[in-house]
Amino acid sequence: MKNGERFLNLIDLNDYPVSWWKHLLELGHEIRLSPESFSHACDGKIMGTLFYEPSTRTQMSFQTAMLRLGGTIIGFDNPATSSVAKGENIKDTTKIVSGYADIMVMRHPTAGSVKAAALTAECPVINAGDGGHLHPTQTLTDLMTLSEEKGTLEGLTIGLCGDLKNGRTVHSLIKAMSCFKGNRFVLISTKELALPAYMKDILSASGHAYTEAESLDDVMGELDVLYMTRIQRERFASEEEYLAQKGNYILDRKKMAKAKHDMIVLHPLPRVDEIAIEVDDDQRAMYFKQAKYGMYVRMALILTILRNDGTPAPVVKGRIRHGRCSNPKCITNQELYLPHYFTGTGDTVVCEYCDERTLL
Repeated sequence: MKNGERFLNLIDLNDYPVSWWKHLLELGHEIRLSPESFSHACDGKIMGTLFYEPSTRTQMSFQTAMLRLGGTIIGFDNPATSSVAKGENIKDTTKIVSGYADIMVMRHPTAGSVKAAALTAECPVINAGDGGHLHPTQTLTDLMTLSEEKGTLEGLTIGLCGDLKNGRTVHSLIKAMSCFKGNRFVLISTKELALPAYMKDILSASGHAYTEAESLDDVMGELDVLYMTRIQRERFASEEEYLAQKGNYILDRKKMAKAKHDMIVLHPLPRVDEIAIEVDDDQRAMYFKQAKYGMYVRMALILTILRNDGTPAPVVKGRIRHGRCSNPKCITNQELYLPHYFTGTGDTVVCEYCDERTLL
């Protein structure tokens, strides 16, 4: 898809209508039932994978997905082995790699980085995680798991536990599940790792009920889904801050005994100590199966993006230019050549890259 054609990027799942998500889930289901029917769907296509952060499941899932579709892969999984180590900026790296590839997958530790890459890339770009901001393909994995295992995406009580402040998978899942009617959210964390205000605004604006709790034991019996997350060492400013939060939430057999018989446990993985090994044998533990669903839905995503079969382009409303984003972890405060785009009205606007609120 070159020569000036419009690219279909996936930066934020909420850029696209729910009908498009459902198409991906249906195609993922079809692929899961008959993978051999799609084994040559991407013959001759090349996927570039740019992983500036460590990854096992997301990277291998994407690579396996492309290989199972008949395509090939290029890229790096350690920026130290690329020209990034010499100081090359995102624009130059992605401009070069996207010129070699038909589709590009990128993970980066900084919020808004993948959107920044997509501004000048010469092929479609998929967000495989940008700092503590978003992780849309993990959300597609989660949606497919819920759809296949619960049979619905509506009317669920969803508990999210652990690092809700920095958990990009949590942020993406909340944004997605708030688009389906009847869902209720239970936010389980310490005060220090509570869900950011802009995410609570999304829940309030969508009319979905949510409660906050510090005890996992107290809410286990309410839940249809428990989404566990690790306390992310790499997001803390110091080891002391990390150690103060580590180990606060551990799911074990005793807690599972308080849960509904059909509740399911999800986790984006990797886990550290937040789910005891003994839980693995519980039939409600879905996290390993969840990882496999991720491969199928990523196969569906790659196919859909490369086909670019009339999916509507994301619409940007009320865009304005502004001096600088107030979030020090935003990519615009690291790659200073980037244009600063915001949406909204009044005294407070929202950064298009990292979704943080900024005062005019």
